[in-house]
Amino acid sequence: MSGGGPELRWGVEQRLEFIEFRLFWEGGINRSDITGFFGVSVPQASKDLTQYQELAPDNVRYDRSEKRYFATESFRPRFLKPDADRYLAQLLFAADPALHGERTWLTSPPSVDTMPVPHRRVDIAVLRMILAAVRGQASVEVLYQSMNEQRPEPVWRRISPHAFGSDGFRWHVRAFCHIDNRFKDFLLSRCLEVRSLGEPGARPEEDKQWAVFFDVELSPNPKIGENQRKIIAQDYGMRDDSIAIPVRRALLYYFRKRLRLDVADVLDDPHETPVVVTNRVEFDAALAEAMQ
Repeated sequence: MSGGGPELRWGVEQRLEFIEFRLFWEGGINRSDITGFFGVSVPQASKDLTQYQELAPDNVRYDRSEKRYFATESFRPRFLKPDADRYLAQLLFAADPALHGERTWLTSPPSVDTMPVPHRRVDIAVLRMILAAVRGQASVEVLYQSMNEQRPEPVWRRISPHAFGSDGFRWHVRAFCHIDNRFKDFLLSRCLEVRSLGEPGARPEEDKQWAVFFDVELSPNPKIGENQRKIIAQDYGMRDDSIAIPVRRALLYYFRKRLRLDVADVLDDPHETPVVVTNRVEFDAALAEAMQ
């Protein structure tokens, strides 16, 4: 609990944080909000609201006509650390069909939508067995369809998986490949079948490209105007027109693609790549090493 005071049980503190979330982001709350979300009794919800009033009396006022508690103009968070990213994540849960079923703390979110992305099918049985291999630090055979022209047909190959990664559009499993004798990324949707758990070919800690991070230094694109560079610096939370983003070396390729850093030098319109890598020599060297 923030702000000092006696220790609270976890369930109570969570409900007090929920009360404060609703007050801060939606302006008000009533007992049914608490009973509906947590499944507690009406007397318990009343007790929670009374306790919140006692602990933060300047934050809330009760409107008898509406039977609702409202945030005051002097509201100051006590249990909640306001976070814009957390609120927007709640909106994402409300809007994204893939996340339906996730419970959000929002009662009346604004109209929101997300960019539809073509769904890549991942076989449940395949994912379940790969997860078992990760948990057991074992290897597993997968029937994998690569885009390698030298292997036009699906090939059974043994891999030792240890982690998962997403580029925002696709899920990969990070694994040691027993054919190529190195750690690689395998697209989950291209793992067609699985069979035969076995001994691992390498330990997870041997995957240095996964374990080690590289700080990608970004700055506003110098080819855009001064005012635009200032707003880009503000967008990315830069200090002195620079920010360092720690990225796993194994994910540098996807990071470069997602921010379109790979085409920044060839696009005619620099506004399409608002940031550039300033430690480019080191970045290219780290990327080349990770892709070997």
